[in-house]
Amino acid sequence: SGLCGAPTMPEDARVLLGAGRRGTGQGRKIEGFMPAVSFQAVSKTFVTPKGPFQALNQVNLDIEEGEFFGLLGPNGAGKTTLISILAGLARATQGRVLVQGSDVQAHFAQARRKLGVVPQELVFDPFFNVREALRFQSGYFGVKNNDAWIDELLANLGLSDKANANMRQLSGGMKRRVLVAQALVHKPPIIVLDEPTAGVDVELRQTLWHFIARLNKEGHTVLLTTHYLEEAEALCGRIAMLKAGRVVALDRTSELLKTASGSVLQFKTDALLPPALDHLARVTGRIVQLPARDAAEIENHLATLRVAGVEVQDMEIRRPDLEDVFLQVMSGTSASNIPLSEVAL
Repeated sequence: SGLCGAPTMPEDARVLLGAGRRGTGQGRKIEGFMPAVSFQAVSKTFVTPKGPFQALNQVNLDIEEGEFFGLLGPNGAGKTTLISILAGLARATQGRVLVQGSDVQAHFAQARRKLGVVPQELVFDPFFNVREALRFQSGYFGVKNNDAWIDELLANLGLSDKANANMRQLSGGMKRRVLVAQALVHKPPIIVLDEPTAGVDVELRQTLWHFIARLNKEGHTVLLTTHYLEEAEALCGRIAMLKAGRVVALDRTSELLKTASGSVLQFKTDALLPPALDHLARVTGRIVQLPARDAAEIENHLATLRVAGVEVQDMEIRRPDLEDVFLQVMSGTSASNIPLSEVAL
């Protein structure tokens, strides 16, 4: 049954968009139709004991109907602040946000009804079981007789056997699944996922992404923030990168991957790297990744390792992935595709 009962765009527009992106998560902008979400010159300044802190600075961003859109950035970049403004939990200091044309401040109820937000924090009511919590969540949006959809959510998120369990009895991963179900229970056309797989097991990740990808293919817009860049690379058709409250990169995922220069020499070792390579390397446990501009630099890396007597295993040369692009953009070694007037300096 999916979420297709939600109020969305006219059917002729859905057909046009579906022809361009069904199954790709990339959406397609069509003249005359409004975006699913529009951030228009959004700024946010917090008052702190140390003085004003600008969390967002002139963020301009449109997310088209049917997109699977990724919002990436380091801690403190402004991702959660932007989502809080979208969800009506915080007010923008300047600018405005529209959800399918509804202003999140001027028309809060209309905008909120179109959103299903999965928050970063685990928030639950300890007095209800899972099914009761979902029924109450339905009621908040005026949705009655919703048990059939609740059953489908429970089945698709692996919660059927926990339907009558008290929320306090659930593990952290199970609570995370319930948060996803709560976000989807009123059948919103736009799904917002703020770090949905943080600290959860592989099974939940697979279950969640299978279900969310299905909903996206059925025509629903998805906005994802995550620190798991391999997830963003696999799922998102288009990505924006935030740094210090500004958008510093915005493009299709495939185009962003093309901007990464050179190759990456990857291998495993138990030895310490020589100083000449240590400052260049990205090390995760035994896995070492060294960026290289060309074949000559790869040979130089290998020669340095040989001279230092470093034994390596499982060596390979690969193309840069989204994590490499992200690090280059954040460090300023990759050219941004955003005008200089809009990029954080």
